Amino acid sequence: MKRLLAAVLLLGTLSACSGGPAPAPSAQAARDLTPVDRGAVRDGGTLRWAVDEVPASLDVYAADAPADTALIAHALLPSLYRLDDHARPFADPDYLAGAQVADRTVTYRLNPKAVWSDGTPLTAADFTAQWTALRANHPGYAAIESVAPGADPHQVKVVFRQPYPEWQALFSPLYPAATGFAGTPLSAGPLTVKSLDAKGGKASLVRNPRWWGDAVKVDGIDFLATPNRLDALDQNQVDVAALEGAVDHPPLAKSADALDSSVQALKRAEALPGITLHRAAAPAWTQLTLNGARGPLADAAVRRAIAAAVDRRKLAEAALAPLGLPATTLGNHLLMADQEGYRDNSAALGASAKELHLELNLLYPDGSATARRTADALTAQLATAGVTLHPQAVPAAGFVHDHLAGGDWDLALFSWPATAFPAVDERPLYAKPRPGTDGKPVAGLNFGGTGTDEIDQLFDRAAAEPDQVKRTALLQQADARIWELGHSVPLYQRPELVAVRSSVAGAGAYGFGWPRFQDLGFQR
Repeated sequence: MKRLLAAVLLLGTLSACSGGPAPAPSAQAARDLTPVDRGAVRDGGTLRWAVDEVPASLDVYAADAPADTALIAHALLPSLYRLDDHARPFADPDYLAGAQVADRTVTYRLNPKAVWSDGTPLTAADFTAQWTALRANHPGYAAIESVAPGADPHQVKVVFRQPYPEWQALFSPLYPAATGFAGTPLSAGPLTVKSLDAKGGKASLVRNPRWWGDAVKVDGIDFLATPNRLDALDQNQVDVAALEGAVDHPPLAKSADALDSSVQALKRAEALPGITLHRAAAPAWTQLTLNGARGPLADAAVRRAIAAAVDRRKLAEAALAPLGLPATTLGNHLLMADQEGYRDNSAALGASAKELHLELNLLYPDGSATARRTADALTAQLATAGVTLHPQAVPAAGFVHDHLAGGDWDLALFSWPATAFPAVDERPLYAKPRPGTDGKPVAGLNFGGTGTDEIDQLFDRAAAEPDQVKRTALLQQADARIWELGHSVPLYQRPELVAVRSSVAGAGAYGFGWPRFQDLGFQR
């Protein structure tokens, strides 16, 4: 939820459930890793991992937390639930021996071996401290009525104000009561912090001597702030590097050669000696939002006509084909193609016979080759439907506050992070704007400015529905209504491109998941 509350837009760049429909096959892999056989991984060595910046704090809930904060935190802190390839939560046995749900109460049974790096066990005190710190600003923690110890020191009872089916999203990661969120917390993961130097751009993690799970293979991991990742890989300075930014934001991205430069950057990445380029569907998606708060787009029929004129497949081809990826379209606002329950609901939009003779502007983030390819293709498409687009590339740094939130635009092309818990996390994107203190509607994260009471109620019912099949059905209804509203058009799931040195095992493109750090290492 924190990512959505902070409006962290991806401007050209995060026991398994049973029942419900099986995930639809995605043309992009949900995960692409170098295969791991722990017996083939030698002990020792330091893995060098490129990041955008090293955070001064490991608080993933902070509004200004850098994108890589969660990656580093997952190596150090307990996550009671992990996500599989299809974004389904499952208990991590290193931390959780089990959990029982009875009406409004969840009883966690913690692994008795789980301890913080100072030797103290994980207890209800840690849960209580996290709930207390986050309940004022986080709807999941605000839904909790009480936290208390269970029948023994390794049990925790969490009582919600009403049944809360997405409880598995909470306490992952879990912070220690002793140190809280600020600075460097105690560790209860495979690794612990040796040094955290935000100014110097280096976080050094080493084996946690109190780790109780499978033995950690590497001596440590150095997370290094690396602006030029292709050069760093070529010069053997890093072993693992996400390359979406290097490919989508090439040095010439603002020039007429931007698109060719992007393709050349990808070709260079593919040709780097001793490097494997992993590709998967990222937990993020690009969409077109229609501003229904002003002008001709205040008419739902006009919005639907424009949305119906968008050829999503051709836009996906324009964006993804140059990256060597299949042009897989997205037909759902709430679920990605590789998530359980995914269904293309675009037919709910209907075919519109309304004639258009309009001139509209189109915002998109400057410096993104993928966004520019999409904007160019969209401009050509809508011209045949009587819509003249005036694309406007604006700086990514001020895209939200200086432009999107101001509302002085007609169409906007940008990306949102996906989530494994859409009933709660994605409601703010489509919630009906309510009057503020001055009487004017407050859109919040609903930049399209359109919504209905019915859509809000469907989200609320889904968030309270304990049966997964029924919950998914409610989300499908909500998605169909969003299509009918002409609020926005999902286009494609973004790609995740990760370069890994061939000697490294267990790393790659993780999709919705994250590394199992104890398995990472160097092949024998």
